Amino acid sequence: MNTIVKYAKFIPYLYFIAITAFWFTDVNRSNGISAYPILLFGMPFLWQIIKPNEKLNRTLGIVFVCLSSYMILAYLSDLIGLININQSVLSFLFYGGLIVVTNFFMAL
Repeated sequence: MNTIVKYAKFIPYLYFIAITAFWFTDVNRSNGISAYPILLFGMPFLWQIIKPNEKLNRTLGIVFVCLSSYMILAYLSDLIGLININQSVLSFLFYGGLIVVTNFFMAL
């Protein structure tokens, strides 16, 4: 239990690093070397794990709460605007909503 409590504070940082790595590998397959600047998005989160900084943590929190709020609004507008709902669209909406909500909570 102590181990979980000790490393629980790193979960949001590891989440955003994993999202950055996934985004990099996805873009790298199609665009090649032009995807490498995406890795720079993971650097502040890696820095927070190595050497925590309160100002950087606050800045990252504010930026990602704003971005996550925008993602929630975009997701809801997409959800409302759908006319033709079939099984694949419902699956997409479920997983997309799961990612949007998780991203918001990790940003908090």
